[in-house]
Amino acid sequence: MSTPPAPSWLHCAHGAHPTDPVGCRGIWVPGHTTCLAHLTDTARDTYLAGLAPGADIDHRGTPFTEDLLNRLLDAVRDPTTAYPHLGDAWFDGAQFSGAAGFNGAQFSGAAGFNGAQFSGAAGFNGAQFSGAAGFDGAQFSGDIWFGRARFSGHARFGGARFSGDAGFSSAQFSDDAWFGRARFSGDAWFGGARFSGDAVFKRAQFSGDAGFIAARFSGDAEFSEVQFSGDAKFRRTQFSGDVWFSDAQFLVASWWGPVVCGGTVDLSGAMFGAPVTLEVAARQVRCTRARWQSTAAVRVRHASVDLGHAVLEAPLAVTAHPTPFTTAGGTVADESTLSGSGAVRVVSVQGVDAAHLVLTDTDLSDCLFSGAFHLDQLRLEGRTALAFTPTGWHRKGLSPVRWTRRRTLAEEQHWRAQTAGQSSAPAGTPPEPRRWRTGPHHPDPARTPDPDDIASLYRQLRKAFEDGKNEPGAADFYYGECEMRRHDRTGTPKAERRLLWAYWLLSGYGLRAGRALGWLAAAMLATIVLLMAFGLPMSSPKQEATGTVPVGGGTVTFIIDKQDVKNPTGDRFTSKRFDKALNVTLNSVVFRSSGQDLTTTGTYIEMTSRILEPALLALAVLAIRGRIKR
Repeated sequence: MSTPPAPSWLHCAHGAHPTDPVGCRGIWVPGHTTCLAHLTDTARDTYLAGLAPGADIDHRGTPFTEDLLNRLLDAVRDPTTAYPHLGDAWFDGAQFSGAAGFNGAQFSGAAGFNGAQFSGAAGFNGAQFSGAAGFDGAQFSGDIWFGRARFSGHARFGGARFSGDAGFSSAQFSDDAWFGRARFSGDAWFGGARFSGDAVFKRAQFSGDAGFIAARFSGDAEFSEVQFSGDAKFRRTQFSGDVWFSDAQFLVASWWGPVVCGGTVDLSGAMFGAPVTLEVAARQVRCTRARWQSTAAVRVRHASVDLGHAVLEAPLAVTAHPTPFTTAGGTVADESTLSGSGAVRVVSVQGVDAAHLVLTDTDLSDCLFSGAFHLDQLRLEGRTALAFTPTGWHRKGLSPVRWTRRRTLAEEQHWRAQTAGQSSAPAGTPPEPRRWRTGPHHPDPARTPDPDDIASLYRQLRKAFEDGKNEPGAADFYYGECEMRRHDRTGTPKAERRLLWAYWLLSGYGLRAGRALGWLAAAMLATIVLLMAFGLPMSSPKQEATGTVPVGGGTVTFIIDKQDVKNPTGDRFTSKRFDKALNVTLNSVVFRSSGQDLTTTGTYIEMTSRILEPALLALAVLAIRGRIKR
């Protein structure tokens, strides 16, 4: 803002009193030793008569009655527009008693009202400020109106006090607007206002309702540490840049939005004291350390949502809204600054008490869960997306490997990327389906969760799915838990890791039916081959009956016996021997004896198959049941 000229005269000394020994603080009128208020009538008339539209004036500290202000404005009134026209106008520290009517006034230069006092109502409706406009520290005891006012330069209202209602409806701010530390005791209306530059309301206080309905912010906007004691109405408000509400307080707001933001909506540290519904369409919504003291519903579109270390004293539902927001009047929010399907990603719930959290239709592919409390009580509703394991074949040492297709947590992705020595992905690039996703602290192992921590996360989330009667959905979390226990070399004993390794190899922790059936088929084939080679005798032993006739007659006694089993010789792999071996093997799968005569080796082969093969069959059945159980 332009600096007012340094006067070559002193303050007016007229009207001194005990509490103000200086007296009137008004700037001397040029050529006189008093301010405009204390000029003689003749001198005042002469001064006013010498003014013309567009004239520069300096009446800092001058007390204005309503009549004196009107006479001054009439002296610079433009006959073509019928509105006052001023050049540089300095009213810093001036006192306006009665109504102050600057409606429609045009300020061609700078306008200074810093520290001015308006005892009655003040009107700047339709006023045009071509230069900088300063109202820092101004005090408005009555209502003040800047409706449809235009600010072409900087507009500063820092520390201003609005005791009555303040109206800035449809005002246009072409440059930066500063309302930092302003206090609005009445209602404040900015409906339809246009902010082309940055708008700063940092540490402002709104004791009444604050209305930004249909306001447009083309630059960044800051509402950090603002206190909204009344209702905060941001319906159909659009922010082209970023907007900060960090550490703001919404004490009674019940409905916030819909808000459309082309950048980030930062609610870090914000506090909501009453039940509230938030509707936000943005690229990012940051709610770190935000505090909800009552129930809340956060409906989001397009954005990535960060809930890290948020404090939830009551249930909070974060929902991906499927369609563009509409107001009660049916107006559809303009989301042209955003692209995509409107999908919502939650990127962190670290440090959150998840017992109060509900996530619906959200993408958790990059969500960090480490450090959250009561994850076993987290509710995941609708379609929940998670990151999958890498696709295709990969080389691990000298052996090719293919990862089992399953959903994984971001922490496992980051740990595997770190242990595999992957390079960090460039910022802003989409994840590659053939690679593990790298974490924010990659490749630092000290800041990457280890398998023991990740196993606990899988265990708690698995329980959350199971408690919600979604056991098929919990299967991948059980698989991930077992995988992390198998890789945990600090918290899992070696013997247990070996058992987990065998469990994984045979059936994928009881979740991969194809793997178990494959091993079952291999075991049955091996049993058949072994029986044909070593288990079936050369020929079936024949029964023999022998008897002895007593001398002199009498009862004949018969003894029935079998021939000894003879080990096979010659051609052992015949179709006849295959049929017998298959019969023995199939019966072994269901714990039945085949009734075939076997060699000693064959007997042990059958015993082994009657233990191993039913177990493999059971694992396959268990895996199928785990996928379809309801």
